[in-house]
Amino acid sequence: LYQSNPVEQMPWYYAEIDPDLARAIERYALRGSALDVGTGPGTQALALAARGFQTTGVDISPAAVEAARRRDAEGRVRFLVDDVLASRLGEKFDVLLDRGCFHVIPGDRRADYVRAVAARLVPGGMLLLKCFADDQPGDWGPSRFSPDEIRRVFGGTFEILEVTRTVYPGTLDPAPRALFCVLRAKE
Repeated sequence: LYQSNPVEQMPWYYAEIDPDLARAIERYALRGSALDVGTGPGTQALALAARGFQTTGVDISPAAVEAARRRDAEGRVRFLVDDVLASRLGEKFDVLLDRGCFHVIPGDRRADYVRAVAARLVPGGMLLLKCFADDQPGDWGPSRFSPDEIRRVFGGTFEILEVTRTVYPGTLDPAPRALFCVLRAKE
């Protein structure tokens, strides 16, 4: 996908920091180390680094990681090829951002996903999750989730601080409907 299409034309491309991410950083006074899973073109990882986070961005696509590295002329972010469900990362992070990975995980692997992201967070670390919402029309693209489904899937491992209805800013008009979730890893 990243080899055949200009990244700026992909539906999830957004050059600036996602407004929900910016709000969460401010509201919860987040800082420290950050992992951006499914980093794609790296725009959100770069935005985190610009706000002082020691940032790692990972994607399963080598072409995506290469595109992200090209965007990072100053070398502020460590971009790596990695699979969130079988991560080779050894370290833990204060913040984990997922702006579109969870909602493409098959239903029978969602519990694996929850365990995998929890394993990448320090105790009390924050998962910032953006996924397609159940009120997104159509049956194309990623899975859709209700706030109750988010609570059910993550509630055993994470404290649910907020689940907010929002949109995915990007190249589509109208912007796809989304949920933005702030979850704290239970200690």
